[in-house]
Amino acid sequence: MYHSHLLINVGDNPDRADWRNRNWLRNLYRVHQRLCMAFPTAPQREKDPDFLMPYQPWGFHDPRPERCTIGSGPAAPPRPCAVGAVERPVHVPRDTEHNFLFRVEPQPAGRVVIIVQSAVKPDWDYAFHNAGHFLAAPPQVKSFEPCFAKGQRLRFRLVANPTRKIDTKSGPDGRRRHGKRVPVKADQLGEWLARWGEAAGFSVENDSLIIQPGYVYMNNKTSTNDTARRGDEARLRSVRFDGFLRITDPVRFQEILVRGIGPGKGFGLGLLSVEPAQIPAGAP
Repeated sequence: MYHSHLLINVGDNPDRADWRNRNWLRNLYRVHQRLCMAFPTAPQREKDPDFLMPYQPWGFHDPRPERCTIGSGPAAPPRPCAVGAVERPVHVPRDTEHNFLFRVEPQPAGRVVIIVQSAVKPDWDYAFHNAGHFLAAPPQVKSFEPCFAKGQRLRFRLVANPTRKIDTKSGPDGRRRHGKRVPVKADQLGEWLARWGEAAGFSVENDSLIIQPGYVYMNNKTSTNDTARRGDEARLRSVRFDGFLRITDPVRFQEILVRGIGPGKGFGLGLLSVEPAQIPAGAP
């Protein structure tokens, strides 16, 4: 797997910021679209090696070349790469072959970094060939092979969209059915993360947990659960969790690290970032 750090050019002077880039960062739909361009299919790269032609989404939706055919005309090919949402890389099952997750991470002094975790090595030169103004420095890409042990203590950060399903009334057959997703209440966010941890092979140290609610924004002109609209813009609830965790099941923990946590992954949510934590002397 690979970790990429993209330092975004938002301007050095806060009074003369690059609002073109800031507006791009504000629309997570466009950010995700640009990141997809780092994973061109083989036919896309062969047909347009310098990425000079207009963007055609079917050339980037799926990193598996066997799923893709590229036509020669300006119209969409008879069988585009992504014939359905399930074939797009943000929707395919996340595993060590097909996935990427990302998060927009504010830095000190107003700087912004986009962190990307991907199953295959991204080609950022290709993705930003016609949009170099977004980057303040060359992207940093490092490979990593996660390996964890039971009882290991880690520092973590997660920005997620905590939701729960509410049951509808009983149907004609008398059985209750799952209804729409609704936001988890503010006083239950810690419990939501604890339930995820129980299923995903980790436990959170509650005394160290910091919870910061917020929103992420996008403009995709579609309705989604847990969104509030202002014109064409929508905002999706997000919650940042910071703290320490201990691994209870290394296999399940590694799986969740790859797949991510919760919905909204196409909008920069769900990426679980971890690093080793120093354990104070005498601690269990």
